[in-house]
Amino acid sequence: MSGSEVRAGRGLGSALIGGLIGSAVTAGLLVLAGPQLFGERMVREALLANPQILVETADALRDRQYAPTLAANRAAIETPFANSWKGAAKPEVVLVEFHDYACTYCRASNPHIERLLKEDGGLRVVYRDLPILGPNSVAAARLALAASKAGRFHQFHDALYAAGRPSPEALAAAAQAAGIPAEPPASQEIEAELKKNFELAGRLGATGTPLFVVGDRVMNSAVGYDALKQAVADARARKG
Repeated sequence: MSGSEVRAGRGLGSALIGGLIGSAVTAGLLVLAGPQLFGERMVREALLANPQILVETADALRDRQYAPTLAANRAAIETPFANSWKGAAKPEVVLVEFHDYACTYCRASNPHIERLLKEDGGLRVVYRDLPILGPNSVAAARLALAASKAGRFHQFHDALYAAGRPSPEALAAAAQAAGIPAEPPASQEIEAELKKNFELAGRLGATGTPLFVVGDRVMNSAVGYDALKQAVADARARKG
């Protein structure tokens, strides 16, 4: 076989392998069994040409890893604390965000979530406070939950994200906007909610915030609008 024929064969093989990307299961099989089926060099070339294969494989493995945890804790994860949710009263899909008001990535994700809520009338977003970045994070979470108990979560949430990092001044301004005391009274209910959120996040392998849960998918990073929208679409399709 000539050199040109060998190169053509490799190119065809890579193209064929690359065409398998549509299924995450197939992607996983390619990574695990591909070297035996296609040859190590061909698989390596295909992965370099189509790195999305590795992303899809990682997603599929992670979804499988957390499926039992999600099944056992679905109600606890998706049921909001008091008023800590936005969107559909009778949702088709629930997207849960474990967030920290001091987290830069959570703040960057907030416009994407708001956009999804405007575009999708069947979506509910449930916010779970996970204050991991210090005393101001904890203070913000307690105020957010106090606002939630008072039916003023939306006002507090929007005002604090608009103000920036949860400095004492920003917290006071957000509390004023929500019409709640700037120093919430001690509450066993609020402390129990925070403890529960930490326990749930731990079961889901959280390494930081934001942590998104939608359908059977767990995403522990600021994945962006397109990924969130696709996850919502996939969750809706599985229900349909």
